[in-house]
Amino acid sequence: MGFGKYVGARVLWAVVVSLIITTVTFLLLAAAPNPAIREAATQAALQGGDPAAAVERERELRGLNQPLSVRYMDFIQSVYTLDWGWSESRSQPVTEALLQALYYTAQYSIPWTVLTITLGPLVGVYSAANMYSWRDHVATGFAFFGYAIPNFFFGIILLLIFGVWFEWIPISYDTSVPVFSLENVRQLIMPVFVLVTGSIGATMRVSRNESAEFQNSDFMKTAKAKGVSPLRAYAYHVMRPTLVPLSTTLVGQLLALFIGSSLLVEVVFGIPGLGRLTFNALISQDTNLVLGSTLVFTFVAVVGNLLEDLVFTVLDPRINYDDR
Repeated sequence: MGFGKYVGARVLWAVVVSLIITTVTFLLLAAAPNPAIREAATQAALQGGDPAAAVERERELRGLNQPLSVRYMDFIQSVYTLDWGWSESRSQPVTEALLQALYYTAQYSIPWTVLTITLGPLVGVYSAANMYSWRDHVATGFAFFGYAIPNFFFGIILLLIFGVWFEWIPISYDTSVPVFSLENVRQLIMPVFVLVTGSIGATMRVSRNESAEFQNSDFMKTAKAKGVSPLRAYAYHVMRPTLVPLSTTLVGQLLALFIGSSLLVEVVFGIPGLGRLTFNALISQDTNLVLGSTLVFTFVAVVGNLLEDLVFTVLDPRINYDDR
């Protein structure tokens, strides 16, 4: 299989994976009790009406009286036509709600991702170059401090110290602040710092171990014998092969934090992003919004893994897809 066919097969598999995940999520939400129906029955009972009739009216209003297969096929058709329905909890289209939340998520996730990709490997290579020295211990301690402490707890502590005690940062997120402004940097510096310290630990560990193996290899000895500067030797002969196994850990770590820890960070710092939107949609059982946000997270995970495979060919030209 050539490279083009491999990419096409991966894209097709991504569609299948997203369909499976969406189906499972739809079935779980369909099996869960709907709070709007319970509320309609309670209101009817309090007003002296017929709770059964109120439940039936509510089910008919929401389309829940149709067979599950019909509801599922209607939903699948709307998914792939980007007609993701109406969010009842936010009184707006699902796609519009997701785009608004993604706007705020991108403001901290983009700098966090860039810093993690940059600092993690650099700290690992630096530790490997100074292995078992005090520099190695300081770098390792810094990297694993954020990895060991829970992100939400670390965020609360930092918010208490720098937001409440010293009043250096705002304690609540202000959506009216311009994106490219110093005030926005002040209110996003803590969420980015919490996520960066929580994500560079695993990447630093892998890059340190791989760098320690490559720095004693024959090609490094040859490069040093030819008079190659230490900076060029580590940047080209150590960093590049280290990034091949590191990319798997890096993608998995970033996806896990983006899907899981971003929710906790957004709740702590009051950021109206995708994580907080999904949490509120789950609490209110907004089926369309939950499924829409699930599709977004699924798309991010699938595309991340696809990019990981493509990056392999750039970092290591020996990898090809002719036999795959």
